Amino acid sequence: MMQIDLPLRQRPRVHWVSPLPPGETDIANYTLRILPELTRLAEVILWTDTPDWDPALENICQVRQLDPDQVLPADLQTAIAPHSGESIFIHIGNSWLFHSGFLRLAHRLPAVIVLHDLAIQELCRDMVRFDNQSPDLYLSEMEKWYGEPGAEAGRKFLNDDITPYNLVATMPGFEIALGRACAVLTHTDAAFAAVKARTDLPCYQLNLPYPARAHHWPRPKRISDRLRLVQFGYIGPNRRPEQILEALAEVRHEIDFRFDILGKLWNPAYVQNRIDDLGLTDRVHLHGFVKEQVLDEMLAESHLVFNLRFPTMGEASGSQLRIWDSAAASVVSDHAWYAGLPDDTVFKVATDDDTAGLISLLHRLASDRSLGRDIGEKGRSHLLQTHRPDHYAQGIVKIASEFALHGRRSLYQRSARQVLAPGNEEVFDYSALVNKVIW
Repeated sequence: MMQIDLPLRQRPRVHWVSPLPPGETDIANYTLRILPELTRLAEVILWTDTPDWDPALENICQVRQLDPDQVLPADLQTAIAPHSGESIFIHIGNSWLFHSGFLRLAHRLPAVIVLHDLAIQELCRDMVRFDNQSPDLYLSEMEKWYGEPGAEAGRKFLNDDITPYNLVATMPGFEIALGRACAVLTHTDAAFAAVKARTDLPCYQLNLPYPARAHHWPRPKRISDRLRLVQFGYIGPNRRPEQILEALAEVRHEIDFRFDILGKLWNPAYVQNRIDDLGLTDRVHLHGFVKEQVLDEMLAESHLVFNLRFPTMGEASGSQLRIWDSAAASVVSDHAWYAGLPDDTVFKVATDDDTAGLISLLHRLASDRSLGRDIGEKGRSHLLQTHRPDHYAQGIVKIASEFALHGRRSLYQRSARQVLAPGNEEVFDYSALVNKVIW
């Protein structure tokens, strides 16, 4: 496809509020991956609420720091220079470390909300615990979106009387990020449908982008090799680490394997104790966070990558895209976004007994390594066809071009709701509000 670079005078200006490298979150990596294509079509200004970022980013576009509790739309505009085509994209995930400030900002500034997770209850809880956020604000949002049962569930959640996994099954919490949204961007059919069902905001869906490496040389894995198994990323209970370890314990006397866990565990001491109790001490190795080059090398050398998620609320997995780029075989939960992946690009295990499914799969791979090679190669072909950064960048520019229109509409709707609220007799100056809030 011919590369199209828009002339400077035609480029919209995109204010991109996101975690940035070296932040240990794939949303930071996603931002880095999209920048080369996006900056060809738009003037991009990266904004973050942390004082440090990878200085190499400034070779691609401008980077600025903001105070999420003080910044106004005009501050973003005048920090660089006036521009006729301004838009704001705020990225929301479920990690308190990276998104608490951005969620507060989303309650203050009209923006396109990019939902990387539908289930953000843990983000909200940890903001109360660690950010001194008033629990009343969280509970009022829960009541607004889910009624009195939502407020009651929120109180129980803050008191640890409900687990996050039980809560998000019926009250994922993504609505809490939409109070001043002009539009919403999601990355899967399931997420798009969930948002459309809960709001009248304009909703967009784009396939999560991943710049596949230009050249790929699959590394042959000899039949005599021990099975090389990998899991990576932020690993909480929903990534099914206990079920994986239990499956490995069942086959440890029949199959020679090595299992490397790369990334952050929600409770490293607990996981290490389970490893020891199951007799896997010499087979399972915890590495913590590693550099991307090391991760990619281990993926390319693997026979199987565990990418299970249950429960999950339907958003796409950047981890799966990285796995495909390495032409590695992966096993996923037959649930949500993963259930819709082509059957020849991943192995799938049922969620009602994933331990048994994993045991069966491990036996199959030990007997026939070609199964994994075929899955990995077809997964990479799917990545090349479906998750192109140039298509994603074009979608972002389209959304940015409609930002002002969506912003005005959402402002009118919010103001009308305030006017029509019982007991509210205040008259709003709509034109003044538009000028203040939307460029």
